[in-house]
Amino acid sequence: MTDIKRDGVLVSDDTADVSRLPTIADDPYTIQADSIKAPPTTLLGRIRNLGPGIVVSGSIVGSGEILLTSGLGAVAGFVVLWWVLFSCWIKSLVQAELARYVVTSGDTYLRALNRVPGKLRGVSWPIWLGLFGYIPGLMGLGGIIGGAGQALGLLLPEVDGAWATVIAAGVVMLILGSGGYARFEKVMLVMVISFTFATIVSAVLMQTTQFSATGADIISGLKFDFPLEHAVLALAMYGATGVASSEISAYTYWCIEKGYPSFIGGDHGDPGWVERAKGWIRVVQIDVWVTLAILTAATLSFFFLGAGVRHTLDVKPSGTETISVLSNMYTQTLGPWSFWLFSFGAFCILFSTVLSGIGGGSRYFPDLLVTFGFIDRQNLALRKKWIRGYVLTVPVISTLIYLSFQEPIALVIFGATFGAFMLPVQTFVTLYLQSNRLDPRVRAGRWVTWAVIAIFLVQACLSVFIVRNLLAG
Repeated sequence: MTDIKRDGVLVSDDTADVSRLPTIADDPYTIQADSIKAPPTTLLGRIRNLGPGIVVSGSIVGSGEILLTSGLGAVAGFVVLWWVLFSCWIKSLVQAELARYVVTSGDTYLRALNRVPGKLRGVSWPIWLGLFGYIPGLMGLGGIIGGAGQALGLLLPEVDGAWATVIAAGVVMLILGSGGYARFEKVMLVMVISFTFATIVSAVLMQTTQFSATGADIISGLKFDFPLEHAVLALAMYGATGVASSEISAYTYWCIEKGYPSFIGGDHGDPGWVERAKGWIRVVQIDVWVTLAILTAATLSFFFLGAGVRHTLDVKPSGTETISVLSNMYTQTLGPWSFWLFSFGAFCILFSTVLSGIGGGSRYFPDLLVTFGFIDRQNLALRKKWIRGYVLTVPVISTLIYLSFQEPIALVIFGATFGAFMLPVQTFVTLYLQSNRLDPRVRAGRWVTWAVIAIFLVQACLSVFIVRNLLAG
């Protein structure tokens, strides 16, 4: 066995395939010059450097939870508790491992996808497949911004629901178009804390009412029963609950804008690179697990409210009254006064989902133009202009979609179902990058690889089930 030297780093020839060797990152968006920073060495220091997880939590705890998770609890009861937990937990490891690659390689999410063999016109097949999901994604966003508008209409009774949606879209454009990542992170932090607190308090207080969950209810939900009559809603909830495919991709861009790749540095031959990379990877891992804790608490709260209150009352929200009907989950547990608490919480949840979703998409879209060769990768100024243009355009398109079809739950289900189909694709790409592109000095342990393989197999089986259901009509 011989050693090959590249960029000042010795790599044994058993992992010295050209694609696996360390390189010097060349993307000014991901690696800012002279921004190298030593990683924190204490838990408190690492917590102080968290952030992308808070931003993406604004999207994670959103339409999937308030509309779909509570909806599944309403129609199926506690029997699907295990499915809710499964949907929350199965994706976070992929999120962490894909972020590991991005922060250490200097690649953006789409550039990483474009490393996968199998290209058409110079663009890899996962990207082409993802393009088919753009319209379903916009449809889902239309449902979410419509729900946010309905919640705002409850807070402002004198404002018509349609106009409330227009106002919500305008506020989204104002926030996203007038500030960078640091300001956006602070806005999202306030909203995430607000809606998480309101939801958990309501779920806890539900236990003091006739709708309380019993030990028998919880045990029944852990028996792995799956009511096939609710398969469509359950699969859509799986796609939207926890870290959805769009949020896994968005998370990598927020890691970039937080500065993690710049802190590590793009020169893999730097003697301190490995130590910095491992230190900042630990920060990313804590960020992911904190996100998982937040989304699990909020998701379970919504599920318990749906299974405990809506299932008992047989409430089926739809159309322009969706958010108003959902308020029963709060008023039946806390009293009539909590209508305002729910309205505020629902607005924060859905509005933060719109903010985070459009914010993530605004980073994804210019990167797509770079991938297809319409923008020079080195032209950072033009990329930023496209980001601004995106955040000023997509809220208008999403609002028009909702005003044309005012069924928030149906729109969200449509978008979430395709998102579920894309999850195994992301997991496959993560496995490929781990074994073929990731610097071998910062790879995760073997158990992580086997865990990701297991996740891929489960997700692939679910995708086959989704396709079969779609073909069956």
